[in-house]
Amino acid sequence: MAYSEFLKEYRSGLMENVHYGQMSAVNLTKEEFVSVGQDYEPVYFRSAAKPFQAIPIFMTDFIEKYGITSNESALFLASQRGEIYHQEALVSLLEKLPINENDLICAASYPLNEEPKTQYIQQGFEKRKLFHNCAGKHLGFLTACLANGYDVKQYCHPEHPLQQMIKKYIAYLSEYEIERIRTGIDGCGAPVFAIPLKNMAIAYLKLARPELIDDELIREAVIKLTAVMNQESHIIAAQNFICTALLKDPNIVAKGGAQGVYCFALRNEGVSFALKIMNGSESPWPNVIASVLEQMQYTNQETIERIKALSPAFVRNDAGVEVGEIVSTIKIV
Repeated sequence: MAYSEFLKEYRSGLMENVHYGQMSAVNLTKEEFVSVGQDYEPVYFRSAAKPFQAIPIFMTDFIEKYGITSNESALFLASQRGEIYHQEALVSLLEKLPINENDLICAASYPLNEEPKTQYIQQGFEKRKLFHNCAGKHLGFLTACLANGYDVKQYCHPEHPLQQMIKKYIAYLSEYEIERIRTGIDGCGAPVFAIPLKNMAIAYLKLARPELIDDELIREAVIKLTAVMNQESHIIAAQNFICTALLKDPNIVAKGGAQGVYCFALRNEGVSFALKIMNGSESPWPNVIASVLEQMQYTNQETIERIKALSPAFVRNDAGVEVGEIVSTIKIV
């Protein structure tokens, strides 16, 4: 395999774990200037696709029509964690839409983060589809169907016109032939598309630099939705999660997905990165991304420190005692 070492974990001086990965980065001319450990096979976007999956709803006037706030519209882009403010925003959003909760195909779920989940269960509440990690995305799907006059039944079937529209937008923005895009089914039941990391990076570059998008309607939708991602970063994930930490920086567009996929782009620098941790772990993300930003000599030290706060430098035992260290080994320059 071509994969490169991204992160090593040591316990009492002995290497105990190593995370391998692959990464691509492109510059403003869409040339690949970083290629680390790549096998050049397609990779499923997973939830890193959410900005593209939300383009259809942001292309309509339905956000304004139904009085959806910026806070609520961020749910269309979010992998929300079930915090109380997420729950309140989801309930408010559903009340504004001509949609029944049972229309959602995602599974009923408890809030994802442990504290709100415990509180929710202690109050005697049952699982709800509305509190699935991807419920906001599904509400966006259904609303986009209504706006475009599409049947809401089987809205997540790969051949449904909404999903074909999303696939077309991903092909267009990533500059990858639509016939070559692989289609699977994500954990929430929606179609998920696979393209090479370089093309993911190109697509994220256009999120950060929408002037690269020729299609005016898509460009305007991207400008709107990326502004929401930065303005409502707490909705996209939650405090102490890397998506929220990165999106607090108005220069960054970022979103992660399951099985170790992460994409981020720097607006002013005109560069974009896509990576995958090959064992599917998300825990290396902060260490790896902080290292990449430092190697890029990124000038916003506040952002780097915020990411480092999520990047454990030590292995600790159950009592919190340091028993080892964690070392980022990725090299991009």
